[in-house]
Amino acid sequence: MSKPRKTIFMVDDDITNLTVGIGALEEQYDVITLSSGMLLLQMLGKNLPDLILLDVEMPGMNGYEVMAYIKGNPNTASIPVIFLTAMNDGINELMGLSLGAVDYVTKPFSEPLLLKRIEMHLLMVAQRRMLEEQTHELLLQKLELTRLNSNLQDMVDIKTKTVVELQDALLKTMAQLVECRDDITGGHIERTQS
Repeated sequence: MSKPRKTIFMVDDDITNLTVGIGALEEQYDVITLSSGMLLLQMLGKNLPDLILLDVEMPGMNGYEVMAYIKGNPNTASIPVIFLTAMNDGINELMGLSLGAVDYVTKPFSEPLLLKRIEMHLLMVAQRRMLEEQTHELLLQKLELTRLNSNLQDMVDIKTKTVVELQDALLKTMAQLVECRDDITGGHIERTQS
């Protein structure tokens, strides 16, 4: 049984970059290309990818503006975004990472390096989901144990009360038995108890 292929949205206004991206990725991933940030946001309303490759310099909405929308929407905020851009200075890279991008790759990119980075980020997402599922499972188990503990405590309280009542009844019965032997002092224990 083969694993389902991951879907990558690649957003760039340059058809050449999209063609190169498809050539680099299509063997391992389902690649959907989009030519603008607005098209990406429309598409995200219908389908959620496993990862987004996003250009920074685009007409209309630039990549940073698109990123703000992606991270501001709870439905899309956890999708990893890699900026794929020709802007190779530290200020722009810091800006992209500060907005929530998981990586920043400059064009022209090395295909093996891009593939490895995508693989690494998809693996991190899978591990994070697995950890979240395990955490959720542990929380459910903790709630169940808390409920069981509460039930056990209730049972212990009931049994303890029953044992105390039995002890009191036994002592009272023994005292009455002792008093029955002597008519003069009979009822002394009950009067003392009162």
